[in-house]
Parts: sequence; structure tokens; C-alpha cells
Amino acid sequence: MTGALGRLRARVGEEDGMVTAFVVVFTLALLLMAGLVLDGGLTLAAKVQAIDEAQAAARSGAQAIDIPTYRATGQITLDPAQATTDAEDYLAAAGHSGTVTVNGNQVTVTVSITQPMQILSIGGIDHLTVTGTGTATAEQNGGP
Repeated sequence: MTGALGRLRARVGEEDGMVTAFVVVFTLALLLMAGLVLDGGLTLAAKVQAIDEAQAAARSGAQAIDIPTYRATGQITLDPAQATTDAEDYLAAAGHSGTVTVNGNQVTVTVSITQPMQILSIGGIDHLTVTGTGTATAEQNGGP
């Protein structure tokens, strides 16, 4: 009986640590998945926020009509300096910065937001930067 019991103990001893390695790998995989879900969702929300703010800032800038030109000719044209200032003021009030470009009657705004990572920072990914772009055109009576 001691021979069989000794062989059984030897067999059990060969698998020492196998469960521990599996648990460690499985736990790391679960943490990675949780990080992708949580931090991915936060990054997606930041992207939506960047797009929304860029579009709103562009609309704000597209309202900077050159009033003297409109009164003289009836044509809608933007005051580029005022459009840029209005869009930048909107972004500043929202707490973000971005680039504003005025081309004719069109205002384009690009906003960048840096999203800190909550779980993936454990793996060395501290933050992700997302950008959003919005364009608005000054038009009379809602367009053609």
C-alpha cells in the first residue's frame, strides 16, 4: 500500500503550481478585458464630446456675418477675424482648445481631447488623445 500511496503523492506533487499559473493568466486576461471595456468606453465618449464641441464652435463662428457687406449687397459673407474669435471663445468656455480655420463662408474647427486611462494605465497606456472636427457654413434662410 505504501508503494501505491507514494506513487499517488508523486503524481500530485508534479502538478504543484499549475492552478496558480492558470489563475494568474486568467486574472490578467480579465483585467485586460475590463480595461478595454471601461477605457474604450471613456475614449469613445471623449471622441463624441470632441466632435460635438467642434461642431458647436463651428456653428458659433459661422454666425459672424459681415453686417456692412450684407446691408450693402444682400450677400452673406463672414468676417473671418470675428468668426475665428467667436469659435475660439466657444471652445474656451467649454474648457478645450482647438484650431479654427475660416475659408470663405465656411468655418472648420478641430478639437483634441486627452482621455486618461483608468485601468489600461497599469499596462503602460496612460492616456489617449482623440480629435473631432466640425464644419459650419454661413447661409441665408437655412441654405439653398
